Amino acid sequence: MKIEKKVLLKRGLPFLVVGFVVFLLYLNFFVGIPRIVEVAQRTDPFDYSLAVTALFFSVVFYSLAWQRLLHLLQIKAAFKKTLSFAWIGGFVDLMIPAESFSGEISKIYLMSKDTGEDAGRVAASVVSHRLLSLATTLGAIIVGSVFLFLGYERSQTVVLFMLFVAVCTITAILSIIYLSMRPQATHKIAGWITRFLSFISRGRWQLTSLKSEIRKMLSEFHQAMEMLMRQPTSLIAPFFFSAVAFSLDMLISFLVFASLGVHISLMAILIVYTISIAVQSVPVGVPGEVGVTEILMTTLYTLLLPGLPLAEAGAATLLIRVITVWLKILVGYVAVHFVGLPVLLNAQARKSSAS
Repeated sequence: MKIEKKVLLKRGLPFLVVGFVVFLLYLNFFVGIPRIVEVAQRTDPFDYSLAVTALFFSVVFYSLAWQRLLHLLQIKAAFKKTLSFAWIGGFVDLMIPAESFSGEISKIYLMSKDTGEDAGRVAASVVSHRLLSLATTLGAIIVGSVFLFLGYERSQTVVLFMLFVAVCTITAILSIIYLSMRPQATHKIAGWITRFLSFISRGRWQLTSLKSEIRKMLSEFHQAMEMLMRQPTSLIAPFFFSAVAFSLDMLISFLVFASLGVHISLMAILIVYTISIAVQSVPVGVPGEVGVTEILMTTLYTLLLPGLPLAEAGAATLLIRVITVWLKILVGYVAVHFVGLPVLLNAQARKSSAS
């Protein structure tokens, strides 16, 4: 784990820095760095500290939703571990280029190692958590789209982005539900993967045990998903926690603008936030889509609020991403070192003693 942690930093950090520099060059070309610095110097420390606090509470509620799902599946996990693994998942997502599910995989791996539960059952909690988060996002997209048509100039660019986000979100929800409810489909995909691995290894890899483990994991996964589907009312609490986490994520942007003395509507923030998180889920080979996301956010803020100077939109975006990217990386790295590594070492020790 220590080696993997170093590899993550060595491979991911340069891409993050390059993306950040690209955004700074964009700001320098269109606004000028001195103007950005001038705007950023207006930042009110109290309001900005509230934005930082909102991030921590957002991760807490995000973890509460996952904790509740684990409880429903009778997986006993300490909340401090659930919270730490959520931070680690965010860290992995931000550090691995072309991420989409890397954070979820790390959470499944760590939680299964820590609790000793089958990875398939843990995967069911993570997948159902992802579904609830996507449902929350879809609800926000619908609300944002209504206000976009009623309260803003109909910018064709923004409308197209919202349609793109809506289609991607609906497709993701339907795909996850289909795969969760159709064991034949997931077994078929697993078969394709193992056959591909067998082909590229030219028979050098012995995949018999791997196939058996995958079949067992998928069986546990589908049983756990069926268990959750049989008690839909029990999903109200985790859905509520997911919605609170989503709202707190949006509140970060609102508070950052407030710290600069700029009033911005929550609907504008909702639209920009939903589009930006959709873009971050598209694997383009850049950790956290740094550079791409910042330019998109700055552009969208100026499109939705024509009177907003580019310097203020750029400075606000920069300050928002300091919290949602760089602070997340810092806290996630600490969680990897003090929680993730001990979990793996303990799991390895248990395996050695059992053998």
